[in-house]
Amino acid sequence: MTLHFTRHGSSVGPIVFLGGSLGSTHRQWDELVDALSPSATVIAFDHRGHGSSPAAASGVGVRDLAEDVVALADHLAVETFSYVGISLGGAVGQQLALHHPTRLDSVVLACTSAWFGGPHAWNERAALVRSSGMTVLREPTGQRWFNDAVATTPRAQAILDDLVATDPESYAACCEALAAYDAREQIPRITTRTLIIGADQDPVSPPQVIADLGRVPGSAITTIGHSRHLANINQPEAFNSAVRAFVAP
Repeated sequence: MTLHFTRHGSSVGPIVFLGGSLGSTHRQWDELVDALSPSATVIAFDHRGHGSSPAAASGVGVRDLAEDVVALADHLAVETFSYVGISLGGAVGQQLALHHPTRLDSVVLACTSAWFGGPHAWNERAALVRSSGMTVLREPTGQRWFNDAVATTPRAQAILDDLVATDPESYAACCEALAAYDAREQIPRITTRTLIIGADQDPVSPPQVIADLGRVPGSAITTIGHSRHLANINQPEAFNSAVRAFVAP
């Protein structure tokens, strides 16, 4: 598995990998790429089954997606790196910190959870896209991801275009991966330097879920105001400032 990726930025300074949300591509990170590039090498990638990466098959797990990131780092001859993940990408970051701590300099877990509510809703969504395609998700996903001021902008609509263009079977497989994901007992074992970012209006990972992630020892928590699930798009300046100060000061 070789993930599709883009590389930007400085040849000196930290190396930062960016992992996006379910149904996104590396283009979700354009603003953060611009913010980090002057002082870091930035690798923005597409998860398995997303964008231009190879398809995901039923049975894939979140840990498999984390192993894909390690394989990409090996492919690029990168020994250690910082990792920023949002939503699904944040679950991937937890798995990297749990199973490959020596590869991580730091990890940012944004708008994510150690458990996404159990299998029922995720399995229903997987069945829906298998039967009806991805377009049916555009409106409800937009409502979860974007606040009213952002939802109708060309930037938000382009991100939803990428969602709708995702292979339905791959998306369904990743829904099933989130259905099975539960790292609640494991996250207190994380030793990597960790920043947790939440959003005050996030319906997917609300403040109480973000507070639970604070069980990661020594972690810091930052809350982005006036933001729904994709805090990096709703409030890019606040989000990018927090990440930059943590991974590439």
